[in-house]
Amino acid sequence: MAQQTRPARGMRDFLPEDVRRRDYVIGIVKDVYQRYGFEPLETPALENIETLTGKYGEEGSKLIFKVLRRGEHESSGETDLALRYDLTVPLARVVAEHRGKLPKFFKRYQIQPVWRADRPARGRFREFYQCDVDAIGSRSPVVEAEMLAAVSEVLQRLGFSDFTIQLNHRVLLTALLNAAGIDAALHATALVAIDKLDKIGRDGVRDDMVGRGVSSEAATTCLEAFESPDRFDRLVAQEEGGAEARQNVAQIMELVEATAAKGHVALTPRLARGLSYYTGAIMEVAVADLAGSLGGGGRYDGLIGMFCSEQIPACGFSLGLERILVVMGERGMFPEGIGASAADVMITQFEGEPIDEALVLARELRDAGLRVDVYPDADKLGKQFKYAAARGVTFVTVAGADEHARGEVTMKNMVTGEQSAVPRGEVVARLAEATGAASRTPHPASRHDP
Repeated sequence: MAQQTRPARGMRDFLPEDVRRRDYVIGIVKDVYQRYGFEPLETPALENIETLTGKYGEEGSKLIFKVLRRGEHESSGETDLALRYDLTVPLARVVAEHRGKLPKFFKRYQIQPVWRADRPARGRFREFYQCDVDAIGSRSPVVEAEMLAAVSEVLQRLGFSDFTIQLNHRVLLTALLNAAGIDAALHATALVAIDKLDKIGRDGVRDDMVGRGVSSEAATTCLEAFESPDRFDRLVAQEEGGAEARQNVAQIMELVEATAAKGHVALTPRLARGLSYYTGAIMEVAVADLAGSLGGGGRYDGLIGMFCSEQIPACGFSLGLERILVVMGERGMFPEGIGASAADVMITQFEGEPIDEALVLARELRDAGLRVDVYPDADKLGKQFKYAAARGVTFVTVAGADEHARGEVTMKNMVTGEQSAVPRGEVVARLAEATGAASRTPHPASRHDP
């Protein structure tokens, strides 16, 4: 019986076209983040179990992939390691561990996979990439404004225009829950329910809150406040920290007007975000006609202090790469040709012809910046053309006995069907110009010299 070949549930194989599309998006994310002064960071896939536990709230802790102890301890059923749940908690550990080596204001981006023992669904996987950007060391609202600007610029570069970054403040939510008469012990679980408002609607959230121990009256007060900004402001203003938090949000909104995020940020009182480590401003990307979010984040001034004696302010944002790829694919947002071809040129082979001449031409074309594939077997020309067409190769070169005798190479454009005979000494320049490789930085041919 043949073995099962499908990947584990919630996991995926990425074929070449998938990887090229992902690389395209990651390239834009990296470029934007680097231009905002963020530096790259990577952390291990596995963390000590105590690093992750107690950081994500009750709901999040259930989704941590735990790893059984190994060797002689395997039969104990105990765990000592876990797969990375997100990139934020590992960052907090890194800052605590390497604080002396890092600058006063540490800005990093990190693009790596994370794992969650979640129920797989459309656009939801157990292994997925996050594109995180975080700023450590400052409580200034400039941090949030710059972060919102960077995220907005990424989305605009990718072709999104109909997005809104919803903005709220965790202290405003705490003030609202207090004003509604919800006991502090129920705040965390109430926020988990509120965070589902866009998914299950007002009635669903009210029932969920009541099921978690919140009174029906208190749940109704909260939900009505989300629908009336004036009522929301009145309720939070009477509670400790409410006025200060509202002022902080107003400062962020004002600063955003000078950035690439202008016109894309909106105060959204109902925005909750369920992770328990948020302490200040919280943010989430909403796109028209899209269930769920493309990313989110917020300020977490207390998280790093859980790993060291120093309380270090921090703020971050995570873009969901998988969701972005799905939406861009469904909307046809990828530039033409992305993911379609592995090579610009394919060089054919003929029976009895010296293969070294094909390899010399391939080397010259690669030195000029082209992506080149050499057909490995001597085969009928029709089969070689068919193979090149199936791979999406733009040009094919033919250099049989007749071409050699004339000192020429035949170039065939696989898109238009046009073909022409080109002097051997001109073929590299002609192909470089035709494919756009002439504008790329060439690799020096001298590296092949002895």
